[in-house]
Amino acid sequence: MKKLPLYITILIGMALGTVLGFAAVSGGCGHLVTDWVKPWGTIFIRMLRLVAVPLVVVSLISGITNLSDVKHLSRLGLKTLGVYLTTTVFAIFIGLIVVNAIQPGNVFPREKTEEFRSHYEQAVEQRRADAQEVKSSGPLQFVVDVIPENVVQAAGDNTAMLQLILLSIVFGVAMVAVGKEKSAPVKNLIESLNGIILKIIGYVMKFAPLGVFALMADLVVSFAGDSDLLLALGYYALTVVIGLVFILLVCYPLIVRFFSRTKLGDYMRAVLPVQLLAFTSCSSAACLPVNMEQMRKLGLPHNVISFVLPTGITINMNGTSCYHAIATVFVAQVMGIDLTLTQMLSIVVLTTVSSIGTPGIPSGGMAILMLVLVSVGIPAEGIALIIAMDRPLDMLITAVNVSGDAMAACVVSAGETDRRQA
Repeated sequence: MKKLPLYITILIGMALGTVLGFAAVSGGCGHLVTDWVKPWGTIFIRMLRLVAVPLVVVSLISGITNLSDVKHLSRLGLKTLGVYLTTTVFAIFIGLIVVNAIQPGNVFPREKTEEFRSHYEQAVEQRRADAQEVKSSGPLQFVVDVIPENVVQAAGDNTAMLQLILLSIVFGVAMVAVGKEKSAPVKNLIESLNGIILKIIGYVMKFAPLGVFALMADLVVSFAGDSDLLLALGYYALTVVIGLVFILLVCYPLIVRFFSRTKLGDYMRAVLPVQLLAFTSCSSAACLPVNMEQMRKLGLPHNVISFVLPTGITINMNGTSCYHAIATVFVAQVMGIDLTLTQMLSIVVLTTVSSIGTPGIPSGGMAILMLVLVSVGIPAEGIALIIAMDRPLDMLITAVNVSGDAMAACVVSAGETDRRQA
């Protein structure tokens, strides 16, 4: 019997998990899903995060040492950064256009504003404290935070991925600089570790259908009790979905079609398992191993995959950026604040800059979003209006983020292929 493709087994897991979740809610036994099914999803995500850190370090170093010289690395880095920044700004403009065209905040019931404020008061205060810490840290605190105090501590924290990326890049550049002869033993070790980690990822992915099944069942059970709140925010959620789906199904395919050498059908098939995993895990970091494996199957150069994808999980946040733009304007509309053109442009700049380094974990950008709100003159309490929808929307946001990383790898690979053939 022919083995089913990964994306088919994941889809089956999602469908069965959804059915189980609704059945548990209807039967009044949602606690059984929480107690006996949810842990399997948690185990799956933990296994993926377990290999994420060594994968980032080893793959980045491996990709850099496979480059001919430091000049080649500089060109690849600038090209990658250019693609990321361009698509991020484009995603923000799409978000602003969609939210201003639909204006979901203008139909939001005014009496619900205070209800949300009181319902999520504790969460708002926590986000306010996080945002205040970011705001009061100074303009160069971002640069300071990139430099880790302790390598072991950075390696043990999935939210400190940018620090690990910097260390890996510096280590890889140093290996290239000392020459092939001196770095050969370390390079061989890195390549061996890379192969071992990929084999472990293969083992973990055999568990994917069960993990996705458990995550979907728990998701349905968790949000079943908040149906009234979700209904009140349905128009806003629809606005976000329209913006994200436009990026995912229109913008990315067009970019791949006209700016890469990858066949569009091959790209869509390769990225589908990654999107499904992102949809259920809400974690870009957890999706990295699968994304890298799928891009390898697509035939992209190893050095491009090893450099573009690990940096993308902290720098390339197209879905998050689009979401932040829509959420900011939505809150302003609900509160009756008319944003000027200058404030709109401020949203573009702030969202672009703040998207760099946003943690690749579920709801990792909420503190950053509050900072954007305050910076353009919107009361911080407004974040209470969107906290309820953050996690459900984060599923699609993460799918857009990881798909953007794959798209960028295809675009960057086109130039590298041309250079090798020249």
